[in-house]
Formats: sequence, structure tokens, C-alpha cells
Amino acid sequence: MNQFTFTAKQKTFLLAMMGLGLLSMVITFFADDALHTRFWSNFLHNSTFFTGIAFTSLFVLTAFITAWSGWHVLVKRIWEAYSLFMIPGLVLLAILIIGLYGGFHHLYHWADAEAVAGDAVLSGKSSFLNKGWYSIGTFVVVGAWIFFAIKLRQLSIAEEKVQDANFSTHKKMRVWSAAFLPIAGFSSAAIIWQWLMSVDAHWYSTMYAWYATASWFVSAMALTIITLVYLKSLGYLSQVNDNHLHDVGKFMFAFSIFWTYLWFSQYMLIWYANVGEETVYFQERLDNYPVLFFGNLLLNFVAPFFILMRNDNKRKYGTLVLTAIVVLFGHWWDFFMMIKPGVYHTAQEVLAHAASHGEEAAHAAGHHASSFVAGFTLPGLLEIGTFIGFLGLFFYVVFNNLTKASLISEKDPYYGESAHHRVWPF
Repeated sequence: MNQFTFTAKQKTFLLAMMGLGLLSMVITFFADDALHTRFWSNFLHNSTFFTGIAFTSLFVLTAFITAWSGWHVLVKRIWEAYSLFMIPGLVLLAILIIGLYGGFHHLYHWADAEAVAGDAVLSGKSSFLNKGWYSIGTFVVVGAWIFFAIKLRQLSIAEEKVQDANFSTHKKMRVWSAAFLPIAGFSSAAIIWQWLMSVDAHWYSTMYAWYATASWFVSAMALTIITLVYLKSLGYLSQVNDNHLHDVGKFMFAFSIFWTYLWFSQYMLIWYANVGEETVYFQERLDNYPVLFFGNLLLNFVAPFFILMRNDNKRKYGTLVLTAIVVLFGHWWDFFMMIKPGVYHTAQEVLAHAASHGEEAAHAAGHHASSFVAGFTLPGLLEIGTFIGFLGLFFYVVFNNLTKASLISEKDPYYGESAHHRVWPF
């Protein structure tokens, strides 16, 4: 059974997830401070997290095609479907851009012209950190990613419809994949700097883009495991066996270690150099967000390391899915920690400035300065609900795209290799 059917029951369940997310966002908006900082930071958090997973899925797919990989062929339709989430992802990011120009949110300190004028650091970065570059970069870069995602999807489907002894369609896929890789590498770094790193506008790290991309990659592998096991439980993808799941599990395990290496390298170098403009990032998180900071390591390194170090655990569906859920939540937690402290600091400054101009703003500023702030110090129920809503939207888009082509690409020249894939010594 290779043709996926998106049933009414599945649609209803995912719509319920989206409904929960929407309700959480509405409650967040109306219960928020004067700037609606919690609402907008949650929106930024989930929009970039899931759009990044879609981008990384395309990157993984093109890397395997360029490397003449064979084992992944039975899995590639899932990554194709993931990559197409970048289309609604761009719509979500466009809402953030509208909010940027309309003054609806204060996520970025550099977006305040008055703050930039009186700040030497922000003024020095203003040629890159500005509304124009943020908007153009988002539309051009994500638009280019979407173009490649659609092109590769079209070629992948076209490959199934022709008798091609010379594999000319697959060769075109290799050309497009090879072209995408350098574009993805350079453009993703720049867009990560703008979307994420610039919430801490006075700070920078040359390793930050690698770090964020590794987080997206591990999340994509975790979602792939969850999707594969779910589809197999419904009777689909019968040819996908323990060996394929073993390999996806190995990628999740390996890149969890790589993520930890990047985490340690970034932290260690900044700690060792002890330069004030660099240490401020980690000092803020260690002093004011210790549960987030150490919980990040527990969820994203300790748990996957000790569970997946055993080879046979990568073949136990229950263990693998449980680990994937922990890792997915862990990297969502990672993005929470990357975004929230910087946004919170900016909001404090804006509200403190506004406090002298109105009683409501003064009250908001005082409330915001408390030691524990819901939705910032730790993820609350509204953050979890918003995450569930975005996850429902992601899977709705993915399942809808899975219906448009066979789950198995039987005309792929490496289909036979994938169907007979075995991982020694099992």
C-alpha cells in the first residue's frame, strides 16, 4: 500500500491540534503585557523552528542525492513533503514582517530607530540589521528555497511517469541538488543571523548559524522517525524496515553529538576568551535561566546519548519514538532559550522607556521585571499549546502533500538498493 490517504479522522485530529494552538495564541495575546511580547515571541519561535525543519529536510535530501546515496530512497517522499512546509512557513514569516513595519511587535532591538541612533553597536550593524534587509532576505532566501523544493518535487514525480533508461531525470535532480547546497549553506547562515541571533543584537557568534542548523537537523530526523513509525503502523511503507530506521536513528544520534560539540565549542571559546561583549549571552542565560540552560543539555545530549548509544535501541520502535519525541521537544526548548531571553531584555527596555509616558506602560514594566515571568523563564501551558498547534499545521501540510504521489519512488535508480538495504551485522 503505497498511496497515502489523508482520512477525515486524521484531518479532524490535526485540525483539533491547530484549534488548540490558535486558542493558546488568542489567550496569550489578550493576557499579555502592553507589547504582546509573549505572543509575538511564541510566534517567532514556532515559525522559525518548523520552517527551519522544512529547509533542513530539503538540505538533507539534496545532500543524499548529490552523494549518490541509495538507502534513503524509501524515505525521501517524507522529506519532500516536509520541505514544502516552507510555503506556509513563508506566509508565517510575512506576518512577522508586517508586524515589524506596523510596529505591532518589539522582538528586535535594532528595529527601534531611536535605540539605534543612541547606540554605537546597533548603529555599526544597521547596514545589515534593518527592516529592509530582514524583509528582502526572508522573501528572497526562503523564496529560493521553495523554488528548489518545488523543482525537485516535480522532477521526483516526473521520474515515476517515464521510461528513462539513461536516468536523465535523476541526473537533472543531481544538478539541481548540487546547485542548491552552496546556496543553502550561505543563505541559511545570513537568515539565521537575522531571524534568531539578532534578538540579542549586541552579541554575535560565528558558530551560531551552525548551531541553529544542527538543531533543525536533529529535529528533522526526530520527526522523520515519528512519521515513519506512524505510517508503518497504518500499513504503509512495508518495505521500510529496521535497517532504514536504524540509519535515521544513527543520524539523530550522531547529530545530537555534533550539536553538543557545537554547544561546547561555542561556550568554551567564549568562556575562555572572557570578552564582555561575548560572555553577556551566556551570563544572562546562566544567571537568569538556569533551568533552561541545563535542561537544554539534559534533553538534547544526555538523553539521546545514553539511550541511542546501544545499537539495538535504534531498532526498537518504542524506544526510538520515545527518544525522538524527547529530542524534538528538546530542540524546541533549545530555540525557546535562544529567542526568549533576548526578546525579554528588549521588551524590558521598551517598557521602561514607555513607563514615563503612561500609567499602563508603567504597570506593565513593573510586572515584566518580576523574577519569574510566565512564557519567558520557562515554557508554560500556552507555549506548549502553541507548539502543538504549529505541529498540527506542519503535519496537515505534510500529509496533504503525501497524498499527491506514491510513498515509494520505484523508478528511482537506487530503489533496489534501498529496498534491500541492510546494516551490518544485523
